[in-house]
Amino acid sequence: MESTALIKVENLSRYYQNNCAIDDLSFTLYPGEVLGFLGPNGAGKSTTMQIISGNLAPSEGQVSIGGFDIIESPREAKQFIGYLPEHPPIYHEASVDEYLRYCAQLRRVKRTAISDALEQVKLDCGLTEVGHRRIGNLSRGFQQRVGIAQAIIHNPPVVLLDEPTVGLDPIQIREIRKLISTLGQDRSVILSTHILSEVQATCSRVQIIRAGKLVYNASIEALNQSNERNITIALKHPPDIDSLRQMSRVDAVESIDSNHFRLFFNAESPADSIVQQSVQQQWGLYELVPEQRSLEDLFIELTQEHEVND
Repeated sequence: MESTALIKVENLSRYYQNNCAIDDLSFTLYPGEVLGFLGPNGAGKSTTMQIISGNLAPSEGQVSIGGFDIIESPREAKQFIGYLPEHPPIYHEASVDEYLRYCAQLRRVKRTAISDALEQVKLDCGLTEVGHRRIGNLSRGFQQRVGIAQAIIHNPPVVLLDEPTVGLDPIQIREIRKLISTLGQDRSVILSTHILSEVQATCSRVQIIRAGKLVYNASIEALNQSNERNITIALKHPPDIDSLRQMSRVDAVESIDSNHFRLFFNAESPADSIVQQSVQQQWGLYELVPEQRSLEDLFIELTQEHEVND
């Protein structure tokens, strides 16, 4: 991974009168990353995306994009990003070609390069066959594709997608996820959503925001590795539970029923010790299943406290 961040968010806060929507938020986005920006409704995701895109000013802190401050040098900074807000800024009366050509002009694409940019973005977003059609007559899924197309018409290195699959049916959702994965091959992406399966399907890193604060930040790979923290075993002739608790690398034991137990650990898995002990002590081990805490479990754990207190 390159050391130079494409987006750098530092100590960002945003207040609406006495309400703090974002509270001292800091993070970075590096080239080649697809960042899942998770949080419950009202956590501050859309506010953060609006500030990064330059559509909303922060109360405190700063955002730099490609080395340019979004407030001090907005024109230069915005050339690095494409933005799909939660409600796509599409014009229903125009055709796909008319609208995207207009967006290319707004994004200062050179006049001689507009036609090539238009054809490329339609190819990337699966819009080649509907260029002549009126946007208002397209399905919601195709309208969302048009929204993504306008975000990348100027070929930016960073794409911001705010809830891109809201209101779509399962087939449309799958198509948009595939498109997002394709975008991530050539660009960095921030995907703001509260749908956990979207992050697991498309992202390389995940961060979770709660009440405007960043409460979790890790790669999907690190998340998967760190979540393996307990094992369920089944024994035909189990010993007393204290004997299981005294096993090497076992921190705690929970009895599920007379034959099933859940063993917790914080470092190296005790699976090999369990097998060895079972053979030596004739416990009759017939089941050993590593359990992995899902992203859903982590999300609930990190956000439910706030929701309960609301």
